[in-house]
Amino acid sequence: MFYRYEIKNNGMENILYLYLTMSYEFSKELRSNADDTELKRRTTNFIKNNGISFDGNKVYLVIDGIVVKAFQLLKDDDIKQQIDKNTFNDSNYMVTVELADQSIVEMSLQEFLLGVLATNMIPNLSIEVLKAMTILYRTYVYKQMKEEKIVHAVNNFFIYRPIDYYKIAFAPDYDKVVSTLKKAIQQTECMFVTYQGDFILPFIHICNFGYTLEDSRYPYLSSVPSLWDVTSPFFVDTVSLSYESLSNIFHFTITKDSQFKINEISPYGKLLKLSIDNQDIDGAKFMNLLHLKSQFVSIILNKYDLSIVTKGWGDFLGLSLYGASHLAKNECDCANILSYYFPKITLCKYVKELS
Repeated sequence: MFYRYEIKNNGMENILYLYLTMSYEFSKELRSNADDTELKRRTTNFIKNNGISFDGNKVYLVIDGIVVKAFQLLKDDDIKQQIDKNTFNDSNYMVTVELADQSIVEMSLQEFLLGVLATNMIPNLSIEVLKAMTILYRTYVYKQMKEEKIVHAVNNFFIYRPIDYYKIAFAPDYDKVVSTLKKAIQQTECMFVTYQGDFILPFIHICNFGYTLEDSRYPYLSSVPSLWDVTSPFFVDTVSLSYESLSNIFHFTITKDSQFKINEISPYGKLLKLSIDNQDIDGAKFMNLLHLKSQFVSIILNKYDLSIVTKGWGDFLGLSLYGASHLAKNECDCANILSYYFPKITLCKYVKELS
């Protein structure tokens, strides 16, 4: 297995180099797309058994002087364990759900998370991003079940649909997708996040304009750089609507001669209020009625229609899926991703008893 180790500092952090021979008995785990769970377990045991004093979490595996694998260790000290008399595993923790038709059903947390993840993910997400999403969604379930004893399938943060709903949409990769989602759930079982001891809300968006936003109502939200987002294929979108369509949507006559006025924008340029022919419209309502991707808009009046250009996708609060994907490509795990986008939160885990 490992025959030598070194700890080197790159000027920012300590990195553990573990040296292996070419006859490494589980070399299949060195593939870039392999699950790192077993590697992390063996590495953690090696550190403990050899009394290695290592305060970092980045590990490089080296064969013949070449780094063949890099990954992040999630240390027990990084997760605040909370004892609970119940067994909080996702397969037997039951969730009461109000569906879109207002019927009430009970299902396991695992089943619920599968449907939520499938509905709200974008293509080609890393397993570490899916794990970060899972932790946030699980946190919301814990919060709702504690406070209201019910979770609404349609809410301000996600939509739940049964995983079977996606059999055609995900074909022919349905089984593969479901297996990956189950892995994200199992590898984060019982994990959630808090701010000053309280469950947080699962703020997630697809991409922003290079920074996430803070919100004074939620002190755990911070503005952090996410410059990868401006390279996203989702960054700019254009919607064109005829004046007749606009009139039908807003229930008053709108023509090429109508007066559009931006009445209020945020310091970052988010549309908060506008008026059309002195009819006041809330910015969020404008976005929702026109199915826009964000409230960061530019409006262009044409002869026969209106063009609306949006930047980003979502509310720019909390976790950016596109930015998180780039963090994952740079060997960040779900804990690193969550602590980057939510620097004030604590990562927690329910346990039956402390070992």
